[in-house]
Amino acid sequence: MGVQIAAASVEPKELVQEMAGKSGVSFPMAYGVTRADADRLGSWWSDDRGGYIQPTEFLLGRGGTVLGAMYASGPVGRISPDEAVHFIESRERRRRAGQ
Repeated sequence: MGVQIAAASVEPKELVQEMAGKSGVSFPMAYGVTRADADRLGSWWSDDRGGYIQPTEFLLGRGGTVLGAMYASGPVGRISPDEAVHFIESRERRRRAGQ
């Protein structure tokens, strides 16, 4: 599909590397996301349990155009892999049909 995945976490580098190693993640993962970083993304930050960022997900097109975004404020509101694949395939079909 020509798709790239990247992720970011509030966790420190060592924990992110450990998780990636255990799960077999092969895509780039940033670490040490701060509240200021979350604010720049428009993410929702919870102050309970010591503070944490809720998932903020983006589907980016060629050139970095935001095609879709999901901002969670709790346990509901995540882009599933199947939804992302469906969206990307539909967009590619429309793009090819317009050529």
